[in-house]
Amino acid sequence: MLDVGSSPPLLRLEALETDIAGSRILRGVNFEVNAGEVVALMGRNGVGKTTTLRTITGLLPARAGTVTFDGHTINRLAPDVRARAGIAYVPQGRDIFPHLTVEENLRVGLVVHARGRASDQEGLERVFSLFPVLKEMLARKGGVLSGGQQQQLAIGRALLTKPKLLILDEPTEGIQPSIIDQIGDTLKKLKAPAAPVEAIDRAAKDVEAIKHAVQQLKQEHALAILLVEQYVDFCREVADRFYAMDRGTVVVSGPIASLTDEVVRKHLQV
Repeated sequence: MLDVGSSPPLLRLEALETDIAGSRILRGVNFEVNAGEVVALMGRNGVGKTTTLRTITGLLPARAGTVTFDGHTINRLAPDVRARAGIAYVPQGRDIFPHLTVEENLRVGLVVHARGRASDQEGLERVFSLFPVLKEMLARKGGVLSGGQQQQLAIGRALLTKPKLLILDEPTEGIQPSIIDQIGDTLKKLKAPAAPVEAIDRAAKDVEAIKHAVQQLKQEHALAILLVEQYVDFCREVADRFYAMDRGTVVVSGPIASLTDEVVRKHLQV
């Protein structure tokens, strides 16, 4: 786990409450993300994880409580101001532009900050080092990529904004972890219709690429990452700490080593 010493957290949520259409979704959420660490925000469907992310990014207003980022309370800041301050958000569904090429999608991430051509190229090369498949597909339309390739594109585009905090909402969604779990599981393949070998290989490679990128960014302490993810093994491999939510509040937290099977059964499994 990252040793953050006495430095204040990069992101702090205190007693955060958020309503949607008159219904209380968040009920006093408290957690912190330190610079350079990966934090997993976990929980069953419908407990408020995505609402928490959307409140952090300003897409939903906080009813009460505070969101502090980089030492400043940002409750009243617009989403674009928060983005320019260093918060990058990759939502569920990824929100790439399907009719733009991979290269055009990536260049959208460069317009957040006015930089020179050399700096832009350096940023692109950094993305290609993390996600080599993107360099091979620059001329392809975003809409024809696999789900995992689209996720890599969305993360790469977010990284080009040079964020201090990268927020990922279900980065393995659409990559079918259930298919990945079939690898080496002969009995399951025989009992259920098996996916084509190419699809299994591609899904596995996509997840490995995203996992490797998160691990590499963590190793470099390049930025903090807040991760919402249902795939427990993925979280165990990349996160430093976790928070588990239930009914709009955090009910258990700790270093990732304390995410035991008992905790998973009690707070995460349906």
